[in-house]
Amino acid sequence: MKRTWIFVVGTAVGVVMLLMVTRCGVVPDETPMAENRPPNVVVLFADDLGYGDLGVYGNPAIRTPNLDEMAEEGQKWTNFYVGASVCSPSRAALLTGRLPVRSGMYGTQERTRVLFPDTPGGIGANETTLAEALRARGYATGIVGKWHLGHLPEHLPMVHGFDRWFGLPYSNDMQQTAERDAPFLASIFLRPRSEYWNVPLMRDEEILEQPADQTQLTRRYTEEARAFIEVNREQPFFLYVPYTMPHVPLFTDEAFVDVSAAGLYGDVVEEIDWSVGQILDTLREHELDGRTMVLFTSDNGPWLVYQQQGGSAGPLRQGKATTFEGGMRVPAIFWWPGTIPRATVHEMGSTLDVFTTAITLADGEAPADRPVDSLDLTPVLFQTGASPRNTMFYYRADELHAVRKGLFKAHFITEGSYGEPPAREEHDPPLLYHLGEDPAEQFDVGPQYPDVIADILAEVKVHRQGLDVAPSVFDLRSPPEQ
Repeated sequence: MKRTWIFVVGTAVGVVMLLMVTRCGVVPDETPMAENRPPNVVVLFADDLGYGDLGVYGNPAIRTPNLDEMAEEGQKWTNFYVGASVCSPSRAALLTGRLPVRSGMYGTQERTRVLFPDTPGGIGANETTLAEALRARGYATGIVGKWHLGHLPEHLPMVHGFDRWFGLPYSNDMQQTAERDAPFLASIFLRPRSEYWNVPLMRDEEILEQPADQTQLTRRYTEEARAFIEVNREQPFFLYVPYTMPHVPLFTDEAFVDVSAAGLYGDVVEEIDWSVGQILDTLREHELDGRTMVLFTSDNGPWLVYQQQGGSAGPLRQGKATTFEGGMRVPAIFWWPGTIPRATVHEMGSTLDVFTTAITLADGEAPADRPVDSLDLTPVLFQTGASPRNTMFYYRADELHAVRKGLFKAHFITEGSYGEPPAREEHDPPLLYHLGEDPAEQFDVGPQYPDVIADILAEVKVHRQGLDVAPSVFDLRSPPEQ
């Protein structure tokens, strides 16, 4: 009888605990979930993915069920910006929380604006990266994917706060295997073969494979990311997954060849969606989903000069390498089940803000010894307050082209990318667009709102007074942007 009573009581307690978990999302104190440790941070960073390339952002042909579900369970942001519209400065902005003009991580107007394999410069030793800040708080830190902040030993991830790295040192279209004529260069992107590019695949400081088999990159990144989570599941970790694609040339594993109605580009995005699903499933399997903040976003807008292989900015104007909305407004999905309420967020945020937000979650403070452009987004994530970001500065190299404040955006300089229109033009007074009514930036409303223009000009004056532009770390011997 005594044993029966113990069984009944134990069963009842078990049922109550189960109901607490399944109905309320409450986890009893004795489970690992209740350990007093800061949350894990995972940043999934696509390359050249456009605002209109995901199903949840309106793409009618590319299937992204895992990202769609991630948005359904988390927060989809509609006004989220990168710190620059090309690779290297955008990545520097994410990892340092600083505009690239402060860190010197920018090129020139006339020549390259990203780092190349012959560029001796890279991210400076004096910069504090998010990996360094979180490692100081006891986090394990790992990067799986494209670095593109300098390929020499003093610039690699291991010197800038990461415990582990697996990936490419720069973009997958660099180091072509031979000199070829222009028609051939055009054709290799339409019918790419991995051996056309002598890009190394690295682990930490060692080259594993050269040229890398690019058909296997997304799959191998996924495996490495899952392994990192499994190895570090008992401690807080920061995992940064900067995918190589959909930057051209485009490659997928055989399992994703010809699966998308959107052609090769769609195949690549659908494989990335699969990868995201695998990583989220790994967090769930280890009961880490309730203690991990995950962000999926892109480094800049789509590379439109590659047409069907360049993605889509959806309703936004232009794409990569421009300061129009399509170049710098990107998809962004935050996911943290049980902590981040489900929502569609129309307030403003930026990849710049990941730095301070993550450090805040780790109960730390952003560096006080330098200007930081990063703001804490936790009030919006937790739905306890408004976004602290109400302005965004749009730089092209070291030149300020546009400023957004609230719903209005002023263009001081407009210019297309890679020789595409519009031709460079300076505007005085600036063009003014109401991004709420006109996200495609088609209708100049400046004459109707002189007070708005005056207010934005005042913001620019304050911004420039507090801005110390660092010398560029880029070497002018690098080849022209191509």
